[in-house]
Amino acid sequence: MRPATAEDVPAIVAMLADDPLGAQRESPDDLTPYLRALERLVADPNQHLIVATREGRVVGTLQLTIVPGLSRRGSTRSIIEGVRIHAAERGSGLGTRLIEWAIDASRREGCQLVQLTSDNTRTDAHRFYERLGFTASHVGFKLQL
Repeated sequence: MRPATAEDVPAIVAMLADDPLGAQRESPDDLTPYLRALERLVADPNQHLIVATREGRVVGTLQLTIVPGLSRRGSTRSIIEGVRIHAAERGSGLGTRLIEWAIDASRREGCQLVQLTSDNTRTDAHRFYERLGFTASHVGFKLQL
């Protein structure tokens, strides 16, 4: 596992688009907005875009965001987003290793809580996160802008 680079963006976007939900919201044919986003992520010390590689190929990714806060006695939390595993690697344990990396990184950053959201339709992902110790303790809301 390592920080993502601009050269990794095509593979990351391909994984983001490789399911029914992602196919509706990602645009692998135009990498310009993704490359601009990567520049913002790299410039922000609270953002960690990670890729997992096997034999030189990007086969997994996630974004970890560190969020300082006042609630919970001034605790810092982390948010895991954009978890994707290449279709050929699913079931290999790579997803577990990525999430464990994010939890360990969160501890190193002084976080007291790790959180993530998962679309209601991703029931397999929900079972995966619960197996890793996450609990479905809140209801999430989103507002498209």
